[in-house]
Amino acid sequence: MTSRRRSRRNFLVTASVAWATAPLVTRFAYAAPKEDWIELYDGKSLKGWHTNPQKIGHGTGGNWQVEDGAITGEQDPPGSGNGGILLTDRKFGDFELLIDLKPDWGICSGLFLRSNDQGQCFQMMVDYHDAGNVGHLYGEGLGGFTMRAFDIDGKYGDDQKLVGFVGNKEITAAAAGLVSSCTAEKWIKAWKINDWNTARVRVEGKYPKISTWINDLAICVFDGANAKVERDGRETYDREKVVAQLGTVGSIAVQVHGGGNWPKGAKCRWKNIKIKPLG
Repeated sequence: MTSRRRSRRNFLVTASVAWATAPLVTRFAYAAPKEDWIELYDGKSLKGWHTNPQKIGHGTGGNWQVEDGAITGEQDPPGSGNGGILLTDRKFGDFELLIDLKPDWGICSGLFLRSNDQGQCFQMMVDYHDAGNVGHLYGEGLGGFTMRAFDIDGKYGDDQKLVGFVGNKEITAAAAGLVSSCTAEKWIKAWKINDWNTARVRVEGKYPKISTWINDLAICVFDGANAKVERDGRETYDREKVVAQLGTVGSIAVQVHGGGNWPKGAKCRWKNIKIKPLG
């Protein structure tokens, strides 16, 4: 087990604690639908977004800025271990989401789906580091169930800069609790290093069916109504418990992971964020 995985597990145990005293805040979304799509980010401000209002397992919120037309996130201050999440004020149930991402190598981030202010959610992982994964799914603060069919590890040049990837620990989609999954080989071909990549996510249903894509490559499909997700011979996904915790609507959020494994000065970047409610 890598130190990053231990870090993620330790923080998620803390993050799963319910904060019953969270303040009630009335918020307003700035955007109006255009051809059924809602622009969640205006390209110049964080209007329509908020950080976690109380400290969670990852920290007090992280440092979020708008730089060169993108939302950037890093620990606050850099290298401190203090992270957090940035959430949309508006909540969504069934939707299709488009978002561009450009993470620095070594960070541990995520795209949160149906998230509450405590960061409990279904997460599309953006674990952009050795033994990481981008595009598969995780139950953030929901008991730690993981639906990932492979890891990625970096390949490095003589200057120790990232030049490519290798897949590792590949398993079948069914073994990962998924309906389907791409292979590590296909993911490696689809991902663009040191460039912007586009994620698409579709979420539908009370026990959500979640589909993810990276640069038009279908990454995975998770059937929340029928999935069996196991770790060490025990089931880790309880659909009724998850619905009780999350309900059927929540925010879209992006994450700066807490802890000491986030490289000092590294950032995650997001732009071109839009959503189409379904149904």
